[in-house]
Amino acid sequence: MSDEIAVLVVDDSALMRNLISRMIEATPGLRVADKAMNGKFALNKIPRVNPDVIVLDLEMPEMNGIEFLKERKKQGIKIPVIILSSIARRGAEITMEALALGASDFIQKPSGSVSEDIASVKDTLVGMLLGYGGQYRRLQGKKTLSPAEAQAAKKAEGAQDFAARIQAVLSPGASATPAPPPTPIRKPAKTEIIAIGISTGGPDALRVVFAQIDADLQVPIVVVQHMPPGFTNEFAKSLDRICPLDVKEAEDGDLIRPGRILIAQGNKHLEVERKSLANIVHLSDAPQVSGHRPSADVLFASVALSYGNRALGVIMTGMGRDGAEQLGTIYKEGGLTLGQDEATAVVYGMPRVAYELGHVMEQVPLDKMAGRICALAKTAR
Repeated sequence: MSDEIAVLVVDDSALMRNLISRMIEATPGLRVADKAMNGKFALNKIPRVNPDVIVLDLEMPEMNGIEFLKERKKQGIKIPVIILSSIARRGAEITMEALALGASDFIQKPSGSVSEDIASVKDTLVGMLLGYGGQYRRLQGKKTLSPAEAQAAKKAEGAQDFAARIQAVLSPGASATPAPPPTPIRKPAKTEIIAIGISTGGPDALRVVFAQIDADLQVPIVVVQHMPPGFTNEFAKSLDRICPLDVKEAEDGDLIRPGRILIAQGNKHLEVERKSLANIVHLSDAPQVSGHRPSADVLFASVALSYGNRALGVIMTGMGRDGAEQLGTIYKEGGLTLGQDEATAVVYGMPRVAYELGHVMEQVPLDKMAGRICALAKTAR
């Protein structure tokens, strides 16, 4: 169907192209536009097949993924790209280079360049394809299928259950009426910490926010971005290069101080603690919460406990509901809460749930988020 999100699959392995294509064709709302064995063939096919999103391997002959991204940038091609590569497992620096060159997100192949167990990342991959591809279609003024239309279009086994899980991605319509907000136990005070929870769509979104953040912001920021272990250090470095504030990967015992942004490590929960001499972060290997480690719910709960009505919680693009519940705890304690709006979220999942629970005081578009964060953080109350 023409309203399905068209995917161009670029990988030098014929087996991988076929396995990835089968997952796409079995997913409501997606179709394979074409396949290419390297970046050169992909560039030649783009004008003809007009994809909405591209799945890209990094290690390919003749024109590899990095070379493709450089040429894509040179040609002004705006089609979103998701990296699906074995190099993402061992080459964090190369993966971050790909993101800096304009790739939207990345997934590790489970086992080497030819991963016959690629189906283990199906939910993550197709979620990203629906999110990034759907957003691109909307920006181009194209229609996307509703969940019911997608299910009717694809009768593959398991499609209906999967479509239910990704309904928030496939259905960009208006949100349900939010529940009544919690009653704060005290009035907001001057903000002393900003906590951000974010997932799918986060690498691009954080680049936008941190590039626009005020250089004189004196309120520390702590961030949970869902990302595999081994990548958050390079990710923090990539953000540090574009942000006027100091950005680093959090280490256990790091000081929470003005002008510093701390990014949670992959596979480690991040919690905050206020002490008499200094405020610090703690990392832990505690079990997953809301399906994640690090978890935005864990971060928000600790921020509410330690900072009460002196906190600003922000929930942004991402699948699922991590952070939505405990953002409400910040609200109840008298803190402030923001959520990214539907129109600019790649995946309006986490912020949607938070909004519908009544835990979001104000919805903000991505291009206004940095300004709104700074305005609230600088206001004396």
